[in-house]
Amino acid sequence: MVASLALAALVALVVPGRPAQAATPSAQVTTPRMDTAQVAAQVAAAPVAAAAEKVVRDQVALRVGAGGTLHARETIVYEFAGRRGFTRSFVTREHESVTRDRVYRLENVRASSPDGGPTQVSVSTSDTRTDVRVSGPAALTGRRTVILEYDVRGAVAPMGATEELRWPAAGGWRVPVEDSRATVDGGAMIRNINCFAGPPGTAIGCTQFYTNHTHTQGVFSQQEMLAGEYLTVVVGYPPGTIGGRPIHERRHTVATAFSINAVTASALLGLLVLLLGGIAVLYLLRGRDARVVGRRAAEGDHAPVAGARFEPPDGVRPGQIGTLIDEQADVIDVTATIVDLAVRGHLLIEEQDRAVTGRLDWTLRRLPAPPDDLLRYERILLEALFTAPDGGARDSVRLSELDGTFARALARVRSAMYDDVVEQGWFARRPDAVRSRWTIAGMVLTVLGVAGTVALALFTDMALAGLAVIIAGAALAYGGQFMPAKTARGSTVLAHTIGFRAFLERGELPDGAAAELGSRERIALFSRFLPYAVVFGVVGPWAKTVEDAGERAEGADNLAWYEGPAEWDLSRFAESMRVFTLTTSGSISQSRGLRGVLANPEG
Repeated sequence: MVASLALAALVALVVPGRPAQAATPSAQVTTPRMDTAQVAAQVAAAPVAAAAEKVVRDQVALRVGAGGTLHARETIVYEFAGRRGFTRSFVTREHESVTRDRVYRLENVRASSPDGGPTQVSVSTSDTRTDVRVSGPAALTGRRTVILEYDVRGAVAPMGATEELRWPAAGGWRVPVEDSRATVDGGAMIRNINCFAGPPGTAIGCTQFYTNHTHTQGVFSQQEMLAGEYLTVVVGYPPGTIGGRPIHERRHTVATAFSINAVTASALLGLLVLLLGGIAVLYLLRGRDARVVGRRAAEGDHAPVAGARFEPPDGVRPGQIGTLIDEQADVIDVTATIVDLAVRGHLLIEEQDRAVTGRLDWTLRRLPAPPDDLLRYERILLEALFTAPDGGARDSVRLSELDGTFARALARVRSAMYDDVVEQGWFARRPDAVRSRWTIAGMVLTVLGVAGTVALALFTDMALAGLAVIIAGAALAYGGQFMPAKTARGSTVLAHTIGFRAFLERGELPDGAAAELGSRERIALFSRFLPYAVVFGVVGPWAKTVEDAGERAEGADNLAWYEGPAEWDLSRFAESMRVFTLTTSGSISQSRGLRGVLANPEG
């Protein structure tokens, strides 16, 4: 019997909420014997019982005060099962539009209890909810009454011909609610009334709602609400009766981050004017040609052909002209230099017979010409062409053998061409270095603008100011391509070059020169100016000057620097040279050459 009494006491302890009772004879007789497994099952069931917390009654009395402020006194009868308190959630923010929220201010929250319930209050807000946590010093069981008092601002708003009070008065619990009731006293005649029960925004009506006999108080009730549901009350008053106004706040979203207002518009315009205006000033001071348009550039200008004498403008080489015109040492400039070296007797270009070799190809043969007239970049190019991959010298090379192997040599040639135009006094600084400096600065500014825009978009409504920096950075990176500045000397040479290009584009000799030049002189003139025609891309028009050169006269079937296959004559030369320049440009810059070298001309 002693064992039975001990077991009964243990059962009473493991069942929460049930008080221990004294044993009686009948209890001793009827109490069943339990083994160890049954006791373990009782202990395991204890958390289930603890989870059975609920709100027995949630009764809210709302009084509408001055300016539409609600004074709430909420009487809560809570069934505890071992917890120290409870949490009541209020809907205090509604998203009315993409950029605007309606806000309800929950203030002056306090709690009391007549029977030892929890009274310590803490308030926290997250997104659309405000959570009120009421807790005590110790775990509680059984029913406790807690009186929660608070004020709500922003619950009343003009709505058509009425002032409407809409507020989720009861609910917002994490446990079920057996009975919810609310009363609203506005001190004025109620025009209309309604209520809803369920999740926020529900259109399902509540159990009951009505007004008192004076129509000044609304009464609402709802039975059996689930966790997370609310009893929302709606009361309409005549206009001007309550004087309440809703509270709205601008919601920070992507749309608001990039919104245009007085501040962002001023910042955007100011930054754009400052940054783009600064770029324009820099371009005028550093990037434009340093010549006086028209007058100074025209001084000393001369025709490239004067009687039987002809000279390129200012004695410049084709590669130099190409770099001067577009401020870039392009592959076509290197190709024109190869043709120019052949014309000047440093190498011979032999076109292979396609019927014999099975492919279109050319052989470059080095000639024993004196190197005294070679510029540095020409010397580098000539040595690179006739240096084998193993470092040894070679007398000839086929264009097809240069495919993909000439990249580093091409980089050195182009770098030397940039150095040459500075040495000639046409540029104060290397054009490629100037472009790189401004382009990198623009890219850095763009990256900073992107980072700034992201930061501003996350935390402010000033993201458009960051966009202004991005635009300015992109403009600077793009404008950097035009920043290399020619000197006055370079601008004068450029003016002469433009006139020379027009002469080659016409493909006609001056009337006096055409009468004085014979076939061989015309062929020599054609050869002398052909490398410049390659740079300008006017080989076809310029070839017209030799189409009738001797009509199969001696030497007309080949040039001193260019040999074609059998049955080849000058009538085919224009097409041969067009294909040769394309093939040469592709061979010296193919694949890894073109992409890698253009990105890094220094090699």
